[in-house]
Amino acid sequence: MSERVHVLLFDAGTDSEGIHSLELSGHTVVLLFEDEDDALRYAGLLEAQDFPAATVEAITRDEMETFCASAGYEARLVPAGFVPGTAEERLLLAPPERNLDLSHWKEQDEPSVARDGDGDEESLDPQLEAFRRSLEGLL
Repeated sequence: MSERVHVLLFDAGTDSEGIHSLELSGHTVVLLFEDEDDALRYAGLLEAQDFPAATVEAITRDEMETFCASAGYEARLVPAGFVPGTAEERLLLAPPERNLDLSHWKEQDEPSVARDGDGDEESLDPQLEAFRRSLEGLL
């Protein structure tokens, strides 16, 4: 069996469920925390920045890497005891001070929309939506 990692979900188990991601060097990165305490700490830091409360969910690393690859995201493992060496690596332990616009995340009348760092909208792939629903079924 594949090792389990911890990811941050918003509105877990609902139709508006979302996964936390970062924009790093032009890539959308989903953090896969090896240590649950690191994931809980990161979720707390996000909440302190007025994010909605995140749920820490354990899922197999293989499933998350498959999900990320199919969505065009990069899965980045944050190993237990990780010590960052660069400014970018520090974002794996503490969220950036500037965050993306979340105002359209929960709107039900529109298709799922993501906003990049410039505020431009990007429609999410229907295949991605179907895969997300299949992952939810595993939880």
